[in-house]
Amino acid sequence: MIEAPSPNHDSRDGQPVDILLMHYTGMPTGQAAIDRLRDSAAKVSAHYVVEEDGRVFHLVPEDRRAWHAGLSSWQGATNINQRSIGIEIVNPGHEFGYRPFPAVQMAAVRDLALGILARHPIPPARVIGHADVAPTRKEDPGELFDWRGLAAAGIGLWPQPRPVPWSDDEFFAGLQRFGYDAGDRAAATRAFCRHFRQQRLSDAPDAELAAILNGLLNM
Repeated sequence: MIEAPSPNHDSRDGQPVDILLMHYTGMPTGQAAIDRLRDSAAKVSAHYVVEEDGRVFHLVPEDRRAWHAGLSSWQGATNINQRSIGIEIVNPGHEFGYRPFPAVQMAAVRDLALGILARHPIPPARVIGHADVAPTRKEDPGELFDWRGLAAAGIGLWPQPRPVPWSDDEFFAGLQRFGYDAGDRAAATRAFCRHFRQQRLSDAPDAELAAILNGLLNM
């Protein structure tokens, strides 16, 4: 753990932590991202940054609110920064050459997340990505992020699909029950794919996505 304090944080005002939120940095280099997250003029931060070589930087204490989620919501809650711990995972992202996350980096994310989950009562359905809470604005950590591997380690969810009769309205009602803001149906569907059907992104639901969602809702 490398201490790299950021000035960009404030009080949680007594709100317990119940979300673990994953991001990618989306900048050309990890150092550029760390510098920005530590720049008081930028007014952004995260609790941790995980470099591609597995180094972990600690920027904000977990009992303080970091500024990483922006306009976002999950399961009806809109104060995501107030209730979350944010991990920024170094990757240039879709704008600068999105690429797979190295195994050593994912191992560091896994170990960091397990420690966070040991310290905070975060339910599996609330280990999520930035795109999940802000589907109209964000794509990260994206379709190359190993959500399935993390779930196998006890971090978050990975469902067994359960086929079910469905319609678009039923799918989006279920998506909202699970946690997504489905006001923009295409954006919500694509965000759901980036997390739970990464091999094929879509702007509209289908039988496979309905089965995956049904599996999640019945875990």
